Amino acid sequence: DEIFADPACQKIFHAAENDILGLKRDFGFTFTNIYDTMLAARILGWQHAGLAAILENLHGVTLDKKMQRTDWGRRPLDAQQLAYAQLDTYFLHDLKDRQEAELRERGRWQEALENFNRLSELEYQNKEFDPEGYWSVPGARDLSPQELAILRELYIFRDQQASREDRPPFKIFDNRAMTRVATTQPSTPAELDKKSALAPSVARRYGSGILSAVKRGKHAPPPVYRRTSNGNGRPDPKVTARFDALRKWRTERAQQRGVDPDVVLTNDQLMSIARQSPADLDELANTGAMGAWKLQEYGPDVLGVLARFE
Repeated sequence: DEIFADPACQKIFHAAENDILGLKRDFGFTFTNIYDTMLAARILGWQHAGLAAILENLHGVTLDKKMQRTDWGRRPLDAQQLAYAQLDTYFLHDLKDRQEAELRERGRWQEALENFNRLSELEYQNKEFDPEGYWSVPGARDLSPQELAILRELYIFRDQQASREDRPPFKIFDNRAMTRVATTQPSTPAELDKKSALAPSVARRYGSGILSAVKRGKHAPPPVYRRTSNGNGRPDPKVTARFDALRKWRTERAQQRGVDPDVVLTNDQLMSIARQSPADLDELANTGAMGAWKLQEYGPDVLGVLARFE
């Protein structure tokens, strides 16, 4: 924790958010002076922000993508995993130096620092499992009522298994495999092996639980979609109108910069601004949605969008 908390020691990550949240959750670590090479790549508008693509473009190095899906929770790590982990971090210092030079040259260094500081301040939020969350699984709305009932049971089983193993649900089996099982409805281990998109090791490990979930789903009543409340009742039409206008402005600004829209401002930041509807820069600053750099860069434009609704 001393190293992560030391402001004199810069910590270089690629895609730092999950690492920071996990270390804060499990060990209570404090973070300062973070540099995130993925975030920097996105701010610069690089075509590819994934580390494998960046290293291939800059150094001609090819990372074995299948190692991203290996079980990193297993101990001891094997020789192939150790070699991948070494290569995964070996070029980060050089990459950081290249990016920092480009960020400074293009006047984006302060923007990057602002985003890195936000990363350091992230706090883990323990989200309770929502048994209705299967409605957001891609393709769920295209399923028949019985297939939806099976998907619901699979979704619940997957979360229960993930909790037992202290692993993310997608590490048990992914959404694509789950919807495939829901549509093919296997009833025996042989059918599960033949019809599902599950890896053989996953089918062996979780097959019994999956088949039980399918059976429960077949005999369950069809699910009824219930629109969940965000605690504020129906969205205010005025807020929705401001949010939509801000999103349109953001898309245009992102296209001008050659970056993804959320690099300009995230949806959460836009919604916070739309709800509070600030009238001047001081009020916009008080929303907490924008740091000093973004306030200076985008503040007048944001206020101009909001002024249309006065």
